[in-house]
Amino acid sequence: MLKCISMSSMAKVFADKSPKDEAVNKFSLLKNERLSFQTALYLEGNETQNVSFEIKGSLKNYITAYFVEAIPSKMTSYKDSDDYYIDKNPGLFPDLLRPLGATFDLEANKWASIWFEFEPGDEIPAGPYKVEVDFMAEKGGKCTVVTELEIIDALLPKQELIHTNWFHTDCLATWYKVEVFSEDYWEIVENYVKNAVRHGLNFILTPLFTPPLDTEVGGERPTVQLVDVFLNDGEYSFGFEKLDRWVDMCERCGIDYYEMSHLYTQWGAKHAPKIMATVDGKEKKLFGWNTWAGGKAYSEFLEAFAKELIAFIEAKGIGKRVYFHVSDEPSAHQFRTYKKRAEAVEKLFPGYPVVDALSDYKFYKRGVVQTPIPATDHIDPFIGNVPELWAYYCCSQHRHYVSNRFFAMPSQRNRVLGFQLYKFDVKGFLHWGYNFWYSQYSKYEINPFEVSDAGQGFPSGDAYVVYPGDDGKPLNSLRLKVFYDAFQDLQALQLLESLIGREKTLALLEDGLDEEISFRSYPRSEKWQLDKREQINKAIKENM
Repeated sequence: MLKCISMSSMAKVFADKSPKDEAVNKFSLLKNERLSFQTALYLEGNETQNVSFEIKGSLKNYITAYFVEAIPSKMTSYKDSDDYYIDKNPGLFPDLLRPLGATFDLEANKWASIWFEFEPGDEIPAGPYKVEVDFMAEKGGKCTVVTELEIIDALLPKQELIHTNWFHTDCLATWYKVEVFSEDYWEIVENYVKNAVRHGLNFILTPLFTPPLDTEVGGERPTVQLVDVFLNDGEYSFGFEKLDRWVDMCERCGIDYYEMSHLYTQWGAKHAPKIMATVDGKEKKLFGWNTWAGGKAYSEFLEAFAKELIAFIEAKGIGKRVYFHVSDEPSAHQFRTYKKRAEAVEKLFPGYPVVDALSDYKFYKRGVVQTPIPATDHIDPFIGNVPELWAYYCCSQHRHYVSNRFFAMPSQRNRVLGFQLYKFDVKGFLHWGYNFWYSQYSKYEINPFEVSDAGQGFPSGDAYVVYPGDDGKPLNSLRLKVFYDAFQDLQALQLLESLIGREKTLALLEDGLDEEISFRSYPRSEKWQLDKREQINKAIKENM
């Protein structure tokens, strides 16, 4: 016997547990939106069977199907995490979306899920539609699910939120065993950039030099620097051919903004990043962990480099779309060192915005950073007190019910971020892990299909949202799809605001709540999330 249940994209279906989420089979979406939904399946019997499926209806050519594959997690959470988790025990968690052909194998007496993504692409007329999917087991057993979709005659506006999810090209080269800057490397990188843009990334970490991120002191990551450095008879010169190719590729993929990699090491800006150079005809490491950040040698290098980089940026026509970094996540006791480095960067690149992830308000209050990016659980002092509010989260945001996207968290905790970004008019969002497939501190390579927690460095789901496909293209996670749903929710609210105004839109968003939405407070309910989006869509339809 084959059982099937219609579910939303926020359901997580575990093999050994009957789905707790309510069955959902009615959705609405705008004409250029993407909408995901699932079917949970259960096969009674004694053996694995091959199951075929057929999508019926006029929308079938606009729907892509995936098998939701479970990935192991040893480290699901920290000991002091809050209680808004599905299961904190180690185990298998649904995450990987494996593209489906015409059939798939289904284990007996275990639940599984098929993920459907519908993308009308503004090609289908508004109105009601039905999608019917028939599932047939090879040795008997059949079930059918019917999903009702309403396409609303409206378009999501262009994404205004500046969004970066740090892009690690060295992880691509390591996994695929290709030489950095070979033609295979460039092809793979472009595949991953295209996919990132498709899921809302429009601001890309650009490795001027090998980014000094998540690297143990004294260690180093593979060299991926885009700028060639030459030192001949004490004089610096630079080659920008690789950076030029990078920008052309990013423009082709749809990138809007460029996030120049950090000019000083993480956690305090004490050292220089790894910088390779050709010195009097021989390649050598010019700077690195043994280089004092404020020393004469590195300061003179940066001064020579900045002039040439600015000339390149302006000639390329991207000057108004470039941001610089000083150092990632400085703490309060590193204030003085960071201040000196920040002043140097501001002097080197006058007029260019500087952004950094940091959560101590005094860095902004004392004028050290122009655009701080605070963590969502430390953002309150920044709200209403900075010209542009940005936000980030990472592994540390595991308490106080703030949004995040760990394996063990409900998907609603992932998606609710869109409503929060809208309410607080957030201009930019940062996360560090698009495809980090190394251990914590980049000590060794990991297999993301088998090790999801960076060698038990971070809770599973923090370090990456894509998996390496065999063809040099990424395989997506359900977490990335749900995260993109959050962006679509944000854009829908912005559209509604353009129709009825911000005050009425905020009132609708918080209608029926006993407590206002904040980054820590929101209804922890999949049903509320879905109902609220339907309410937003209804208001858009009525006010077009």
